[in-house]
Amino acid sequence: MPVIINLVVFAGLIVLLMRFPRPRYSLSQQILAGLVAGVAFGFLLQGLYAENPAVMAGTLNWTNAVADIYVNLLKMIVMPLVLIMMIAAVVRMNDVAALGKIGGSIIGILVATTIVAALIGVTVANVFGLTAEGLTEGTRELARAEVLVERRATIANLGIADMLVRFVPSNIFQDLTGARDTSIIAVVLFGILFGIAALMVARENPAQGENIRQFVNAVQAIVMKLVRIVMALTPYGILALMTKVVAGSNAADILNLLSFIVASYAAILIMFGVHALLVALAGVNVLDYFRKVWPVLTFAFTSRSSAATIPLNVETQVDELKIPSPIANLSASFGATIGQNGCAGIYPAMLAVMVAPTTGVDPTSLTFIAGLAAIIAISSFGVAGVGGGATFAALIVLPAMGFPVTIAALLISIEPLIDMARTALNVNGSMTAGVLTSRLLKSLPDETPRAAGGLPLAARD
Repeated sequence: MPVIINLVVFAGLIVLLMRFPRPRYSLSQQILAGLVAGVAFGFLLQGLYAENPAVMAGTLNWTNAVADIYVNLLKMIVMPLVLIMMIAAVVRMNDVAALGKIGGSIIGILVATTIVAALIGVTVANVFGLTAEGLTEGTRELARAEVLVERRATIANLGIADMLVRFVPSNIFQDLTGARDTSIIAVVLFGILFGIAALMVARENPAQGENIRQFVNAVQAIVMKLVRIVMALTPYGILALMTKVVAGSNAADILNLLSFIVASYAAILIMFGVHALLVALAGVNVLDYFRKVWPVLTFAFTSRSSAATIPLNVETQVDELKIPSPIANLSASFGATIGQNGCAGIYPAMLAVMVAPTTGVDPTSLTFIAGLAAIIAISSFGVAGVGGGATFAALIVLPAMGFPVTIAALLISIEPLIDMARTALNVNGSMTAGVLTSRLLKSLPDETPRAAGGLPLAARD
């Protein structure tokens, strides 16, 4: 009966969110309402059923179903969206060299900001005096450590050349299912090559070229309409995701590792400030920028998935920030897998500083910091090559510095709490790269796909 009552309340919250219809209420306001409702409901469950795990599990079993369905729907549209948007971008540009400039600029910005993020992580960890000494190893942590050591063995022999090979698709149908860690980059590459081939056909046969453009526009309009349908469910997905995060948090674990949580959020906020500075230098109003990208950051925060955020990321860049679609698509796609400021920059840097004193290394020495920054710059590509995410970044960086990887396991209890902010930072880094690239390449024609289904929307790692 308590489970049924809880689910009735949850359903009531969904009905309440439906009372915030568009266009009277913007998607940002709808998402904020869903976030507040999810936090409140999660705390209510914590307060009432912290000592009754059966009721808690029974309730979350159903609320998590709503969250998982929503995230699965987003993942469902990621690959079709990336593929058709990349094809459309190339077909409309008529200039492959410009596409190379875009890709080079975006990747350069992503890697450069990741190095800055790493330096911020080092500085904050040293200021807070974080260390791995004294961390408690419970049953969960020890089990996790064993798994991480095994995973480390599987990627130990992966070099940069191996990672580059993994980016190139051998079976595009397999990559369209997201079967590999590098599937998104593989689909981007295939979309670019497919678009180039379409351009060559169009130049040889103008009549076929017109048919190709009409077909691409039609498919893009359909995919974008599908994106709009799924995006309309965002407030309800946020409600369920926040309920899961808040109700599933362990207060004791959070208090035990509070200093690391505070330091992590401090580093992330500082990096957000760096993004804001870069956006301002590009001539964009910072407050206006964050107002427009707020729905994207909110979803990234609650879902903890950079990949699942790609549709919303692309849409907001094109529709709200007025960034050309080729730049928006490349920055969102590359930003989900390469140069992640939070996962590949701040997190492994902080762990390295914490472990360094236990191995006799001075974490404040310039030699240590320079070496760590260089390794993180390289591994920001490697993260995508071995699966993405902060844990795999740690598996690459820590052994490269000669440090054990078990520190990552000791922080498992609070990982979800910090990962939310890291994911939001990753996504904001990709949008910042899009803004900067659009300003650097001012001569690029605006190829926003409004005639082909452009959207009037503002809409885990």
